[in-house]
Amino acid sequence: MNVQIIADSACDLTNEDYESLDIEMLPLTVQLDQNEYEDGKTISAKTIYDVMREGKAPKTAQVSPQQFKETFERYAKAKQPAIYLAFSSELSGTYQAAKLMESEVKESYPDFKLHVIDTKCASLGYGLVVYHAAKQAKQGASIDEILTTAQHHYEHMEHIFTVDDLEYLYRGGRVSKTAAFVGTLLKVKPLLHVEDGKLIPLEKIRGSKKVYKRMIEIMEERGQDLSNQTIAISHGDAEDTAQLLADMIREKWEVNDIKINMVGSSIGSHAGPGTIALFFLNESPLT
Repeated sequence: MNVQIIADSACDLTNEDYESLDIEMLPLTVQLDQNEYEDGKTISAKTIYDVMREGKAPKTAQVSPQQFKETFERYAKAKQPAIYLAFSSELSGTYQAAKLMESEVKESYPDFKLHVIDTKCASLGYGLVVYHAAKQAKQGASIDEILTTAQHHYEHMEHIFTVDDLEYLYRGGRVSKTAAFVGTLLKVKPLLHVEDGKLIPLEKIRGSKKVYKRMIEIMEERGQDLSNQTIAISHGDAEDTAQLLADMIREKWEVNDIKINMVGSSIGSHAGPGTIALFFLNESPLT
């Protein structure tokens, strides 16, 4: 029996990815106009960006402990080994909820082979970890083999991104008021990255063209063996810009694969429209 890969909607993979790779996706909750929606299931990312441009401020909530309990129990009863790869614990309480339910379910099913892993990644950085784990699982790899590859990916995944307006990250508690105010005042494009699961400001750059050029420079400085890995770009309803960045990458390296997906409604509710994020490994991928 193949290992079941479980992820949450903050990985920003597509429905086609979930279906073709047999990934079980648990949706985070998006709260808008006093209604609750399931990220990626009952609300689209495009809807979120449209309402944010109108001035609305959607909120999000983690996957509920009950969802984890029901999901884990289903695989425990079927005696199917499972790995849940979680959105960064520094950005959501989802991982902690899963760990709580892991302990509870294993009390009733002590032989259940379940691993709950904090990837410390977000958006398609997290998505690439899930994607490669699921490809291995589908090929019949063992739990240990999948965990080894997943660990290599989440420990060496670079997240380099920029947002159109730091106000969105400030509202969600992801950057300080001062950082948001200074960024808006100076009309600079902030460049951020993820370090140990947290969003960390990296540089402030004037002008969009310069910020994308700098993203490529950082990729060259930090990336390893770029031609032999899957690169990912996620965007906040800015497909043309994502394609532009992809073209810049292809001009510089002969890359095999670039995944371009929209940032989903849970992360998009905090990052806002116009977000562009680039993901790659700073070590050679495991063969």
